[in-house]
Amino acid sequence: MKRVVVGLSGGVDSSVAAYLLQQQGYEVIGLFMKNWHDDSVTISNECPWLEDSNDALLVAEKLGIPFQTVDLSEEYKEKIVDYMFNEYEKGRTPNPDVLCNREIKFDVFMKIALSLGADFVATGHYCQKSEIEVNGQTVFQLKAGADTNKDQSYFLCQLSQEQLSKSLFPIGELTKPEVREIAGQMDLITAEKKDSQGLCFIGKVRLPDFLQQKLQPKVGVIIQIDKDDPIYNLEKKVGLSFEEDVKLEAEKISYTPEMGKIVGKHQGAHYFTIGQRKGLNVGGTTDPLFIIATNVETNTIYTGLTSQHPGLFKKALRIEKEEVHWIRKDLALAKGETMQVMARIRYRQPLQSATLHQFENGMFVAFDEPQSAITEGQFAAWYVGDELIGSGVIS
Repeated sequence: MKRVVVGLSGGVDSSVAAYLLQQQGYEVIGLFMKNWHDDSVTISNECPWLEDSNDALLVAEKLGIPFQTVDLSEEYKEKIVDYMFNEYEKGRTPNPDVLCNREIKFDVFMKIALSLGADFVATGHYCQKSEIEVNGQTVFQLKAGADTNKDQSYFLCQLSQEQLSKSLFPIGELTKPEVREIAGQMDLITAEKKDSQGLCFIGKVRLPDFLQQKLQPKVGVIIQIDKDDPIYNLEKKVGLSFEEDVKLEAEKISYTPEMGKIVGKHQGAHYFTIGQRKGLNVGGTTDPLFIIATNVETNTIYTGLTSQHPGLFKKALRIEKEEVHWIRKDLALAKGETMQVMARIRYRQPLQSATLHQFENGMFVAFDEPQSAITEGQFAAWYVGDELIGSGVIS
């Protein structure tokens, strides 16, 4: 009988995952990860992790499976929280959920599970896993969840073959309503529970408050750039090689304060991200202002009017050579190779048609259509059909 450790989060998805595995004849153990101690930055007074671990315990009791809590807050602080602060300090916008899966759930947590004699680790992610044979080797595929509304494959875009080989996603072929229905039939306490928001496991955190603990506020100016600024109408240079051309498409525009007018002040460029609209508190503009660039060195924020401002759009992005990650190593591109894919630059974004170009010193993702708010530090993930085959950090 195969043993599976389920990461019970106290939510409906992982509860139903545990129940389904039990039905499939696995020996199931429930484990709740505690990843956060510091209550000074959580919003609600009720302590979300206490409530969640309690719900997880009640689900385990209902199903009659062993349950324990593991405290991973040390590792979480070191691998996720410190990393986030470092990234924000550099003016980048990290994705803690993608990292949490790679570094915590499918690494630290997985090692604990395997030490308990588990054959697999299971989570309540909406994604699917299958296997094929390539040159006599078993290769694992990570596929989108059947519920297109809920597909969470993007959050697992940094997993390896090794991690996938030991993972199970029991609810991947179900839709959210079906999952809730099963929980209801089983009379699980989590059946009606709302989906959790906020950082992976930290609970409801106000990001600016959280960042302010480490990153000191410092006043800077908000500058508005006109959509007709000549910087957007630069002539295409003739005679460029293809590589130089793509590089140009991916390049950041260098804004200077002289290019626009001062429209307000902010508390620190490192609290803000490209494409952001809320939190600027600049009044009196005809349309909403969107952030088109931040500069943490000069502590300046550049903005433009409306979501269609040309400063928000780019046709290509770059991924550093060492940041290119292939789930399907057998499909990895060699130097000079290209591949047609569907890609996304953030969770919930509809897939976009794109071409990967692998050059000597990195990879470029060139989109058919210009993309809004390509953000450094976030992950680009690429798919063939419904299979996620690789990803990388946008540089």
